[in-house]
Amino acid sequence: MAAIAGSGALLLLLVTSCAIPQIKAEDRLFLPIAVELLDVYNLPPQSFEGTTVGGLSALVYDRPRDRLYALSDDRGRFGPARFYTLAVTLAQRGMEQPRFDTVSLEAVTPLLDAAGNPYPRGSIDPEGMALSPRDTLLISSEGDVRQNAPPFIGEFDRQTGRAIATLPLPERYLPDDPDQATRGVQNNLSLEALTIAGSSSGAGMIEPFRLFAATESALVQDYNDDPSQPLNSRFLHYLIGDDQTTLIAEHRYPLDLEPSGAVVNGLTALLAIDQGGHFLALERAFGLRGTQVKLYQLATGGATDTSAIPTLAGDVSGISPIRKQLVLDFADTPLAVDNLEGMTLGPRLPDGSQSLLLVSDNNFEADRATQLILLRLQM
Repeated sequence: MAAIAGSGALLLLLVTSCAIPQIKAEDRLFLPIAVELLDVYNLPPQSFEGTTVGGLSALVYDRPRDRLYALSDDRGRFGPARFYTLAVTLAQRGMEQPRFDTVSLEAVTPLLDAAGNPYPRGSIDPEGMALSPRDTLLISSEGDVRQNAPPFIGEFDRQTGRAIATLPLPERYLPDDPDQATRGVQNNLSLEALTIAGSSSGAGMIEPFRLFAATESALVQDYNDDPSQPLNSRFLHYLIGDDQTTLIAEHRYPLDLEPSGAVVNGLTALLAIDQGGHFLALERAFGLRGTQVKLYQLATGGATDTSAIPTLAGDVSGISPIRKQLVLDFADTPLAVDNLEGMTLGPRLPDGSQSLLLVSDNNFEADRATQLILLRLQM
């Protein structure tokens, strides 16, 4: 019996000492996702219904109508503040990868204020957009500090483009002095990213939904000029109901360290991918080394609420941030990416898998096309 017991103990030891994959606690925060680059389509500079097509800074897929909405960040130089409706079809021939088949512009919708008037030139800088469950569009404007135009998040009628409501924005986001601000968003580094959890539209939807927004870079009071320390954006979490909008929480989003020679570096797009606090995020830098873009997965669980913290410029070691995990560095792909600023879950690919669409902002430069990038999202 002792020999048998000894053999059992040895077997138990062998079983328990087998190489079992070790999973880091941090890895459990993230979903097992991957992306595959499939195709790129270059939308050439063009005019459409009296506007110059360009500056596309946000992208939303309307699944029930099978249409894309692309927001232009034009401040009124090449047409009114507006978004475009595009029809996009995807195709797959034989064993080839899915690719873009057709891309066509169908309509342009000007954005109007609550009185039904076009926004004055320079008063709005549309950057982020999301389609709500009540079939409206939530749009963020960076504003313009120099023109004393404050940033805002507004809800707009999808069909008419008319403003319905404006979400409450904390005072800490509003510049206090256009010449020498001590608080508020930095000019052109303001409310860039916007997404909604569960963003498919549906008639009669009355349940509250969650809206998430983030600044492209640090607020003035959060700015740290130490190049060895990452800047921190602020990430807002709203709950929106039929008769009330509440800012639930705010979190610290640590940007990558600014690359050497960068002129602009920041967060350009957010995309909610589940109801559990997971997102995709685009970080983009450009400067002397060209354009650099990375796609991250975010996990917000456990992040400290920063809404009562006046500044993130000092020691933030005790403030738990939103966690990030690299999904794709476009420098590792054969594609030379441009100024990517928009991202949306697109239509199903011919094989039934989920597409992910990105769009670039050509800054209305005549020699630059607008890139539409097609990826497969596996999760």
